[in-house]
Amino acid sequence: MIRSVGFDLDYTLAVPERSRADLLADALHAGGAAELAGTVDRQSYLDAHAKHRTADSREPVFAELLDPHDVEADPAALATAYREAVTGALVPVPGARELVASLRERYRVGVLTNGPVRAQSAKLDHLGWWDDFDTVHISGDLPAGKPDRRAFEALLDALGTEPAETAFVGDHPVEDIRGAAALGINTVQVLGEGDEPAPEADATVARDRLASDLPGILDDF
Repeated sequence: MIRSVGFDLDYTLAVPERSRADLLADALHAGGAAELAGTVDRQSYLDAHAKHRTADSREPVFAELLDPHDVEADPAALATAYREAVTGALVPVPGARELVASLRERYRVGVLTNGPVRAQSAKLDHLGWWDDFDTVHISGDLPAGKPDRRAFEALLDALGTEPAETAFVGDHPVEDIRGAAALGINTVQVLGEGDEPAPEADATVARDRLASDLPGILDDF
C-alpha cells in the first residue's frame, strides 16, 4: 500500500514553453558569449551539468563550457541569464497543482529535483509551489543527485516511508526511474511525445494525462 509519493520537477510537473536549446542560446547571447551559440549545444550543457549536480548555481557548469574556448565571458553572468530564461519560460503541466493538493489528502507528497539550489529554488518561487509539498529536496543541497541512492534516501527519510510504501513519479529513465527502482521504490514514468518507457518503470503515464490518470495508477500499487 502506498503511503507517500515523490515527484521530479522538470518535465514531470512543469515544462518550459520554449525549447531548452533556444533558452540556452538566448542565455549565451545575454551573457556575452553569443559567438558560442552555434557551438555550445544542449547536449554539451547536459554533459557539463551532470558533473555539477550538487552545485549551488550553474556557474561551474558554464565555467566548464567556456573553458575550451577563447571567449571573454563571465560564467556567473551566463548562469544568471540561463536561470532567468528557463524560469521565465516555465509553466505547470495542466492540473499539476490540483493533482498534488488532492494527493496530499491521502499521501505524504514530496519533490526530489536535480539541479543547483539557486536554479531550482527560483523555479519553485516562480511557480509558488514551496508550500504545496510536505518536503522539497534539491540535489544542490544533498551529498549526491539522482540516480544516486543517497538522493532517494533523503526523500524517503523526509517522507517517513519505506521504499515499498513509496511511489516516485518522474520522466528521466535513468535519474528518476532506474534510480528509484534500485531502492525498491514503485516507479511511474511520465512520457512526452516520442519517449520510450524505461524497463524499470512499474507504470507509465502520458504527461498530458498526468492529473487525470496518476491517482488511479497509485491505487493499483
